[in-house]
Amino acid sequence: MRRFDLSLYLVTNGDGMEEEAFFQKVERALRGGVTLVQLREKELGGGAYLARAVRLRELCDRYGVPLIVDDRVDVALAAGAAGVHVGAEDLPVEAARRLLGPDRIVGATAKTVEAARAAIAAGADYLGVGAIYPTETKVKTVLTPVARLAEIRALGTPCVAIGGLCADNLEVLKDSGADGVAVVRALMRSEDPEAEARTLRARVREVLGGAK
Repeated sequence: MRRFDLSLYLVTNGDGMEEEAFFQKVERALRGGVTLVQLREKELGGGAYLARAVRLRELCDRYGVPLIVDDRVDVALAAGAAGVHVGAEDLPVEAARRLLGPDRIVGATAKTVEAARAAIAAGADYLGVGAIYPTETKVKTVLTPVARLAEIRALGTPCVAIGGLCADNLEVLKDSGADGVAVVRALMRSEDPEAEARTLRARVREVLGGAK
């Protein structure tokens, strides 16, 4: 299994952005300290999605940061990405693991302890837990109490908290055991994603502790 750091996990959303603006935004966030990138572009079809994944993987490689592809195992394999992240309505974790093999990363969304146990048993390397706060992304939002995040993390598998998180509201995660935070708007809609990423990394270290 490849090593990865969940401290500051960027989930992309390029809605309304020109292609070059999208990559400039992500690169500035990488310069600021993003540790993992997930390509999640619900509006892109197969060819465009693959083209973006290949270019983004090349960019992430320059910064030594793994690229995870949302849902699409085929795109992840074709682009040479580090792995995939699957949700409850996506390809099952067990199938993703079988297709990707033991050396790529498989992340899974888990909103309940039962779902977390099942994902871990099926081969998930980490769990995305949330939404902690309401979000504006084009996915179904079900709020997850921080206490449940702590229960899920107690199972022993790394967890990243997601859902409406930004530098100003991370305090809610204190003592949750989370290994990092996943953000979308906080970086993709920031005027200065490099500075914002630095601020977020500092807040993650302050709130979650450890060597993040």
